[in-house]
Amino acid sequence: MLRRLVPTGAAGATRAVGAARWLQTAQADPVTLRRALLYLPGNDVRKAEKAVGLNVDCVCLDCEDAVAFNRKEEARKTVCELLNTMNFRGADVAVRINPLMTELAEADLEAIFRNERQPNTLVVPKVESAAELTWLFDLVEEICNDLPDPENMVKVLVQIESPRGVLNLNDILRMDVSEVTESYVLKTDGVIFGSDDYAASIGATRTKGANELIYARQAVVTHAKAYDLQAIDMVNINYNDLVHLKEESRAGADMGFTGKQIIHPNQVEIVQQEFSPSAERIKYALELEAAFNKHQESGQGAFTFRDQMIDRPTMIQCQNVLALARRTGLGGVAQEANPKADQTKADKPKADPTGTE
Repeated sequence: MLRRLVPTGAAGATRAVGAARWLQTAQADPVTLRRALLYLPGNDVRKAEKAVGLNVDCVCLDCEDAVAFNRKEEARKTVCELLNTMNFRGADVAVRINPLMTELAEADLEAIFRNERQPNTLVVPKVESAAELTWLFDLVEEICNDLPDPENMVKVLVQIESPRGVLNLNDILRMDVSEVTESYVLKTDGVIFGSDDYAASIGATRTKGANELIYARQAVVTHAKAYDLQAIDMVNINYNDLVHLKEESRAGADMGFTGKQIIHPNQVEIVQQEFSPSAERIKYALELEAAFNKHQESGQGAFTFRDQMIDRPTMIQCQNVLALARRTGLGGVAQEANPKADQTKADKPKADPTGTE
C-alpha cells in the first residue's frame, strides 16, 4: 500500500503518533453530498445567517478570495465564531483557507483547529504540488498533537487553479491515497476546479461555452475519479442567468462532476437539481437493475434491454444513478444497495491507480 513518506524530526514523530490515533478515532465514513458548494464571505455574518434556510448541501465560509486583504483577521475570527454558534441544518460546513505555505494560511489553520468546533471540510486553494499538501498535513497534526483526539476527521477539498496544478494532479492526489493514512485529522475527499484563476493563468478568455477549459475540466474529473474522490465543477459568476446555469450544470454532471461551486442563493436549487438523477433516469435504472438480477439468476451475461445491449459498464452507470438517488432520498429508492447488482463491482479497497503498492 502506498504511504506518504514520513519526514524526519518533529513532524515525523507527530505523524507516527497520528497513525496510532487514527485507528482509535476513525469512524464510519459516509459520503458527503456536495451537489452545490456555496461560498460565503467569512467576515459577513448576515450572509451566513441567510444561508441557514437554503437547504444547500455545502456552505463554505471563505477566508480567501471573498475577503479583502485588510479584513483577513476579522474573517478568521468571525469564521471561528460561526463554527461555534451557527447551525446550518445538516449542511456540510466548510472553510476555505488562504493559499498554503503562507503566514495567512498558518494563522487560519491555528485558529480553526484550536477552535472549540472544527468545520466538516477544509477547502485548500491554489494547490500546485504534493509538497504543499504535505506541509498542510504536517502543520495540522503538529497543531492538534497536544489537543484532544478529534471526533471525526476533517475532509479536504483540493482546489486546482493553474496549469501547474493540473499537470501535477496525479502526484497531489497520490499523497493521501491510502484509506488508512498517517493523518488522524485530515482526509482528502475531493478536487475543485477553479476555472477563472486557471483561465487567467493560461491567458485564455472566459467564454460562455467554456471550450477553453475542456482539457482542464476533463483532467480534474479523470484524476478525481481515479482516486475515488469527488470532482466539483467551475463557478458561474453570472448568477442572474439561470438558463445558462442550468445548461452548464447539466454539462458538468454529464462530464462526471459530482457538484458545482456557486456564489449566490439563486443558484442552489437549479444546481442541486441538475446534479441529481431525474425521476425518469431513476425509473429506468430500477427497471434495468431488476432485469439484470433476473438474467443473473438464469446465468446470462450480456442481455438486451429496451433494444440496447447491456453489459457490465452499463450496469455500473445504473448503479451510480441509484447510489446518488439513495443519498439524496429521491425516487423512493431503498437505502440498502442491491447485493446482486453490486456483484458487477469489484470488492476491493481503494488503491493507487498508478499501480504503485
